[in-house]
Amino acid sequence: MSIEVKIEGSSKLAEYAKIPIAFTVERVLAVRDAGFEGICLEEEKVDSPYIKDYDACPTEGPLTWAKRWNLCNWAFFAAYSKYQRVGGAAIAWDTPDIHMLEGRKDLAVLWDIRIHPEYQGKGLGGHLFKAAEEWAISKGCTLLKVETQNINVAACHFYKKQGCSLGAINRFAYPDFPEEVCLLWYKKLANQAMHADADKPRR
Repeated sequence: MSIEVKIEGSSKLAEYAKIPIAFTVERVLAVRDAGFEGICLEEEKVDSPYIKDYDACPTEGPLTWAKRWNLCNWAFFAAYSKYQRVGGAAIAWDTPDIHMLEGRKDLAVLWDIRIHPEYQGKGLGGHLFKAAEEWAISKGCTLLKVETQNINVAACHFYKKQGCSLGAINRFAYPDFPEEVCLLWYKKLANQAMHADADKPRR
C-alpha cells in the first residue's frame, strides 16, 4: 500500500478531526504493587468491553486545540492513501501553556496520533511516528514524550515498537476516570546537530 505523509497547517484541523480515534477496550494493563521493587503492569481482559473515544469529551479533540493553546509551534501530519486521508498526527513543541513540555525546548510531545479503522495494522502509524520524530529532531529536540493510558493496550505496544521506553506511571492522574492509569513514554532522539558536531575533526 502506497502511503504519503504530508505536513499541514492548523487550518486543516477540521479535516484532521474526521479521522476517528475511538477504540474498543477489551484488555488493560493492570497495575500491580511489587513491594520495594516498585510496580509492574500485567495485561488482562476486562469483564465488559466498551468504547473509548477521546474526542467525545467536549474540552478535548482537535477542534478545541486552537481555542486552548497557541499552535504556532505545533506540527500536523496527514497520511494519504490514493489521495484519501487515512490518518494523522500532531506534535507540540515550545508551548509554555503545555505542562507536559516541562518548559523545555529540547522536548517535544506527540500530542495525538490516529488511523482510520479500515487502515489500522497496515504500518501507517509507523510512518506518522517517524515524520513526527524527524520534525522534532529538526527543532533541536533530544527527547520525544507521549502520554497514553493503561486501557489503550494497542497504543502501548505500538510505542514500545517505535523504540519508546515507559518513563512514568501515574495512577491518580485522572480524577474523572479513576479506573484509568496515565502512562508516559519517552524516546531519545538522535539530534542531527549533535551528530554533525561529533563528525567535526578535533584539534
